[in-house]
Amino acid sequence: VQLQASGGGLVQAGGSLRLSCAASGGTFSTYAAAWFRQAPGKEREFVAAISGTGGSTDYRDSVKGRFAISRDNAKNTVYLQMNSLNPEDTAVYYCASRRYYRSTFLPNRQTPGEYDYWGLGTQVTVSS
Repeated sequence: VQLQASGGGLVQAGGSLRLSCAASGGTFSTYAAAWFRQAPGKEREFVAAISGTGGSTDYRDSVKGRFAISRDNAKNTVYLQMNSLNPEDTAVYYCASRRYYRSTFLPNRQTPGEYDYWGLGTQVTVSS
C-alpha cells in the first residue's frame, strides 16, 4: 500500500483544515489507518486512528472534540478534519496504515511501530 497525504497549510488559530490520505495498492477496507504528527525537536505522536470499516475511532486527549477522523473506502481515502486549531497543533502530519482485518480494533494503535505503511507527511502550521 502506498499512502499520499495532502491538505496541510498555514492557518490562523481557531481555523480549520482537512487532511486527506489517499491509498493505493490494496483492499483498503482491510487496513486500519491513523494520523500521527511530529513537531520540530519532538517525537512522533499519535493523533487519531480508525478501523478498516470506520466503525471504531480513537483520539489523543488533546484533540478530542476538535478533530475527527473518517474514511471513504470507495475512494481509498482517510480524512482528518481539524477544527479550532491552535499553535500547539503545528507539526508535520503523517498518515499510516497496516492490514488488520479482525473484528476488534487494532491493539496498540497509538504506537507508530504498529504501522507498516507511511505517507510522506504534510505540514500544518497554525499562527497565533
